[in-house]
Amino acid sequence: MRKIAILTSGGDCPGMNACIRAVVRKAIYQGLKVVGVRRGFAGLIERDISLLEATSVSGIIHRGGTILKTARSPLFKTKKGQKMAFESIKKLGIEGIIVIGGDGSFRGAYELNKNWNIPTVGIPATIDNDIAGTDFTIGFDTAINTALEGIDRIRDTATSHQRLFIIEMMGRKSGFITLWSGLAGGVEEIIIPEVKTDIDEICQRLEKGRNRGKNSSIIAVAEGDEAGGAFEIGEKIRKKIGYEIRVVILGHLQRGGSPTAMDRILATRLGSAATDILIRGERGKMVGLVANQIKISPLCNASERKKEINLNLYKLSEILSS
Repeated sequence: MRKIAILTSGGDCPGMNACIRAVVRKAIYQGLKVVGVRRGFAGLIERDISLLEATSVSGIIHRGGTILKTARSPLFKTKKGQKMAFESIKKLGIEGIIVIGGDGSFRGAYELNKNWNIPTVGIPATIDNDIAGTDFTIGFDTAINTALEGIDRIRDTATSHQRLFIIEMMGRKSGFITLWSGLAGGVEEIIIPEVKTDIDEICQRLEKGRNRGKNSSIIAVAEGDEAGGAFEIGEKIRKKIGYEIRVVILGHLQRGGSPTAMDRILATRLGSAATDILIRGERGKMVGLVANQIKISPLCNASERKKEINLNLYKLSEILSS
């Protein structure tokens, strides 16, 4: 193998640049040429690439987002689009591709390998931490620390004004950000898609806390909960117990910013490992970190299996906030 490509796809997250840096420099160290594909699979179809040297990735390890940009490509989901990408790959002399992203990105990488015989390796990078085959995804640690800072700041105001605040976190249908930041922030209630939401029970616990002298509370809500978003849940609670409620949507604040040390190190380790296994000739694989050890698993498992959340942490949050 003499020439590989790297692309970032789907939602951006802190640590992607650190991962790009690791792939480029490890590949160059191993004697390979590396091209960067701009705007994910859309850029692959359009042959929007540039040669990456060691100096191309200087000074990016601390930057959020991705220097390669990212986009979602409806065209690539079709056979026509994949054929166009395949033709670009052959025309450009690319012999393997490293894809940094989440489950949608991995499905694209898997299709290239399965249907078009293109060697691909995936690196899990998403703040949602919802990829099976790894304990943590790149970007998750930064996202929960950003969310935690929001909780801590809101706590000051909630206490001062003796109010109930509801904070909505990102995560699609995954409650990882909400659970981890909520537990770390000592919130009174955590609402996540993985646990059925009972508004009556929540109201009873809030009332119990008020009766023992608690005059402010914070509820952390995952955006994909079946009970609705923060505003909808807040209205249900207000109608039942009449609390004055304020709602905060953290939104895309959780996706940006400089990556934490943990995310930089994770991105560096996974980027280096992905380059190694691609050079070894492995394909259709994902690199992850399990029990602090690099683990290689099939891309299809990562995109098809649902990652289980640790409900023991959820139960612990209930005990400590009661």
